[in-house]
Amino acid sequence: MKIIKRSGTEAAFDMSKIVGAVEKANMEVVETERLTQEQIREIAKKVTITCSSMNRACNVEEIQDMVENEIMETQAFEVARKYITYRYKRALVRKANSTDKQILSLIECNNEEVKQENSNKNPVVNSVQRDYMAGEVSKDITKRFLLPDHIVKAHEEGIIHFHDSDYFAQHMHNCCLVNLEDMLQNGTVISETMIDRPKSFSTACNIATQSIAQIASSQYGGQSITLSHLAPFVDVSRRKYLKMVQEEYEEAGLSIDEEQIAKIAELRVREEIKRGVQMIQYQVITLMTTNGQAPFVTVFMYLDEVPEGRLRDDLAMVIEEMLRQRILGVKNEKGVYITPAFPKLIYVLEEDNVREGAKYWELTRLAAACTAKRMVPDFISEKVMKRLKDGNCYPCMGCRSFLTVYHDEEGRPKFYGRFNQGVVTLNLVDVACSSDGDMDRFWEILDERLSLCYEALMCRHERLKGTPSDVAPILWQYGALARLKKGETIDRLLYDGYSTISLGYAGLCECTRYMTGHSHTNPESTPFAVEVMKRLNDACAKWAKQTRIAFSIYGTPLESTTYKFAKCLQKRFGIIEGVTDRNYITNSYHVHVAEKINAFDKLSFEAGFQELSPGGAVSYVEVPNMQGNLDAVLSVMQYIYDNIMYAELNTKSDYCQKCGYDGEIRIEESADGKLVWRCPSCGNTDETTMNVARRTCGYIGTQFWNQGRTQEIRERVLHL
Repeated sequence: MKIIKRSGTEAAFDMSKIVGAVEKANMEVVETERLTQEQIREIAKKVTITCSSMNRACNVEEIQDMVENEIMETQAFEVARKYITYRYKRALVRKANSTDKQILSLIECNNEEVKQENSNKNPVVNSVQRDYMAGEVSKDITKRFLLPDHIVKAHEEGIIHFHDSDYFAQHMHNCCLVNLEDMLQNGTVISETMIDRPKSFSTACNIATQSIAQIASSQYGGQSITLSHLAPFVDVSRRKYLKMVQEEYEEAGLSIDEEQIAKIAELRVREEIKRGVQMIQYQVITLMTTNGQAPFVTVFMYLDEVPEGRLRDDLAMVIEEMLRQRILGVKNEKGVYITPAFPKLIYVLEEDNVREGAKYWELTRLAAACTAKRMVPDFISEKVMKRLKDGNCYPCMGCRSFLTVYHDEEGRPKFYGRFNQGVVTLNLVDVACSSDGDMDRFWEILDERLSLCYEALMCRHERLKGTPSDVAPILWQYGALARLKKGETIDRLLYDGYSTISLGYAGLCECTRYMTGHSHTNPESTPFAVEVMKRLNDACAKWAKQTRIAFSIYGTPLESTTYKFAKCLQKRFGIIEGVTDRNYITNSYHVHVAEKINAFDKLSFEAGFQELSPGGAVSYVEVPNMQGNLDAVLSVMQYIYDNIMYAELNTKSDYCQKCGYDGEIRIEESADGKLVWRCPSCGNTDETTMNVARRTCGYIGTQFWNQGRTQEIRERVLHL
């Protein structure tokens, strides 16, 4: 059995340390108030049993809380007081400099909590360690100077989650839709170098990838680009090749007609599209941003985003090449093609591509083959999205954060060049458990917690106010988000709907189960879950009216936070069957991962909750290997088109470097109770010699996960 020390390092559980700590407190009271040696050993045994039943490594603070409770149970109140006093004094000493041990454990790669905080960061790499070290300092500054104590306390107790506190000390925002069209058509500046309008498709792709890296280093959330902004440069290359081919034949003294010139030029165009797309795929994967990871980038593929005709056909060629190269994958260090995490792809389903016989049906079949093999693209229904977004269809920022509809000075809807200010997530399960099942008290507590979230969100907003455009020139001065002057603040972009700020939520499933006794999929309980969502939306509408800031509801993609919330709930409320008895809670509005439900019913049910999460939502269905059954994949895609705005299919794509096994690598429980990944072919459990890809929070993760998320992945049931 393991424990997590305060520094984040993992150590073996040692019952004698509990005995020793209680003995020290025991010796500080008069003899008549002391515990017997047998009572001390019994306290240590009970704590040991409790820890072993948790199915995870408890941290030191949790264990000390258990010890405290057991001393109180024996009614040795003076001993308990001495024990509490000792803890308090030690906490004061640690608070004097709270980051040293954390940073040292990071450098030595011993910090188990941070090592699995982000499933796309390799904690051994120097650049990642440097980012984590800076993050620890930033979190410490944020906790001690920048946030009110009660918000810090609520965050630490898992009542809310103040996202990305490791970046809060800087004036940075969350995620964005990159205005690549402005940057390419009007020129931009990257690293103080003027970049003119590109003269070819491949150059446009190169500029796009360089921009992506710069943008990722200037914000902490995901970014999205659309292939529609690159498509016009296909014809730029075409015109160049038409002229080049004609000149080559004239120089050689050979005769050639216009039709032949066009055919040769088109072959060269297709080859350039292949090179350009390959550049995007490989550069995005191999680029390392200043926070030590590949950029969290999403590529949007929407045919109807450009006019019908040659431009749309060119866009279709670019999309086709993007899908073909993603199906192939990328080579790992063994030279084997595997599934990369980035870029994430989104394919829009529309009338021109969703049914057999439609103009772009073969493109959709290719998208189906790609998602069956590589878990992307995900799918947006143009029909449903237009119904929910005032007739508009546009990408999310990163994996799921959607902007509200905004119109520019000329009354046209504008999405690219906009961003999200940040997120604070409300733990709905804690609201429910705190109410003790009393419905009136639940709504009272929900209102109190919403007020707390509002205050925390306004801290995020106020932190961005006054930010000069000079802090990130590529964002604010050179077209990615705006064309502000040097020295001008970004303040006007924070109001009137230009950017959004997000109220996240988690655990609607467990919250509903606690309050009603049933899953939120139960018709008797669904109205309660819907009412919770309406209350969240009403709060955002009220705040927006008061402040002129676009607040929106965001279905939080918990990654490491799901484990944190679960541990906090167990600490505060104990083990409650179906509510706090796992090391994770359910993301946003999702159906519980272990609940048996078919793919179509799940998508249909969750569609209603997507409508109530206008600031961010994505649904998924868990499926087996579908490469031999593309008709089934297409059926799910067509159902998505008719019923839900945004959804994805989760398959498995793994590889064992020791034996060459390329099936599903499974999760098992080791002798000490820890969940480990094991190759079913050779028994390999060394994560450094495995390539495992799972979608865990909208993006695909490839660097493994903490114990809470690993348990969630293990318990997922198939929906098809």
